[in-house]
Amino acid sequence: MTLKFYTNPMSRGQIARWALHEAGAEYEQVLLDYATSMKAEEYLKINPVGKVPAIVHDGNVVTEGAAICAYLADSFPEARLAPKADERANYYRWLFYAAGPLEAAITNRSMGFEVAPDKEMTAGYGNYDRVVDVLDGKFQTDDYVCGSRFTMADVYVGAQLVWGTQFGTLPSRDSFVAYAKRMTERDAHRSAKAIDDKLIAEDG
Repeated sequence: MTLKFYTNPMSRGQIARWALHEAGAEYEQVLLDYATSMKAEEYLKINPVGKVPAIVHDGNVVTEGAAICAYLADSFPEARLAPKADERANYYRWLFYAAGPLEAAITNRSMGFEVAPDKEMTAGYGNYDRVVDVLDGKFQTDDYVCGSRFTMADVYVGAQLVWGTQFGTLPSRDSFVAYAKRMTERDAHRSAKAIDDKLIAEDG
């Protein structure tokens, strides 16, 4: 059955497209506009939040970038992107670290919000600097989320670091720059990015 992929090229849909290419999944692309079709009744039945990306596969609706990555890894096992038994701890830990603390810390800082020291216990990520330091420590010792092997977790974590170092929402630390380079050199990343870049250029 055809997999439907709902996206906008200037969105986190870029993460899902990269994941689809890594998984080797055939998909039908449905482009949505922020102001119109993304908020239309037809799409709100798929994702009531009115955000992209979303996929529909074998009747299953999956939203949220990290969830889409994990779902595709499990649904296309021949790509060998799901974690092996001894990789599961790192796989899930860092996938959700990127989707939770890292995403929140980057978003808050980009909006000019900093957690006051006496409020850090309330914020799930503590503070921005600590989140960055922890991630830096991870990639000072490991090439990938699960050590020496690329998995689907690297798509989500990698997207955060590629964008973060490119647009300045993360510092250009040596470990981040080296990790981001490994991600952007992947064939699947290049092919997915080429599609989104073309769509953006055509729309511009």
